[in-house]
Amino acid sequence: MKTIKLLLVEDEQVLAMILKETLEGAGFSVTVASNGVQAWSLYKQWQPDACIADIMLPKKDGISLVTDIRAIDTRIPIIFLTAKTQTEDVLNGLKAGADDYIKKPFSMEELIMRLQILLRRVYTPGELPALQKAEVTVMGSYQFDYTRMQLIHNGEVFYLSQREADLLQMLFQQQNQLLDRRTALLQIWGEDNIFHARTMDVYITKLRKYLKYDSSIAIVNVRGRGYKLII
Repeated sequence: MKTIKLLLVEDEQVLAMILKETLEGAGFSVTVASNGVQAWSLYKQWQPDACIADIMLPKKDGISLVTDIRAIDTRIPIIFLTAKTQTEDVLNGLKAGADDYIKKPFSMEELIMRLQILLRRVYTPGELPALQKAEVTVMGSYQFDYTRMQLIHNGEVFYLSQREADLLQMLFQQQNQLLDRRTALLQIWGEDNIFHARTMDVYITKLRKYLKYDSSIAIVNVRGRGYKLII
């Protein structure tokens, strides 16, 4: 399935890394540019499906970047993500061609939701198969969307990494039965070693945290053997 290509333009390195990891966890293929000139070059080479950009950028500001993109592409969804919060700034961003304007600090969940809404307005599922409604698994009071790597509880969305989603999928397929530790390591990480084993333990802890709102669900450690997802 074709993943949705997202161009992220952000000069704050730490924020860019966090955004990239979170958006990839939500199923996007993300390329990062740290300045407007690099972003313009990547846009022309990579032809992304959507763009998220800061306004205050080195070399070429976000307003100029979006103006240039809109001169040749009136369709691509563009979101400004910026600390510039004055009404005039918002209006200038929208006039330049942005479809939405999110002020820092912001919620990751809100950003992803707004991005998905814009994508569905612009593209059909035939153009971007990743927008098609996926099979959702009911897991107690949760819904698990493996394709989009989302765990949903009472409207709250938890965005999983690919390996978290893979691990939860394997646990669910073996629900109430033992998931052999070595089998999971070989299938998800490709090898069984102490480093990957410790990483899997961390992921199990994170999955337990996500699932804590339903007391009927538990991930049980079977010492020396593996895990069981009890539902």
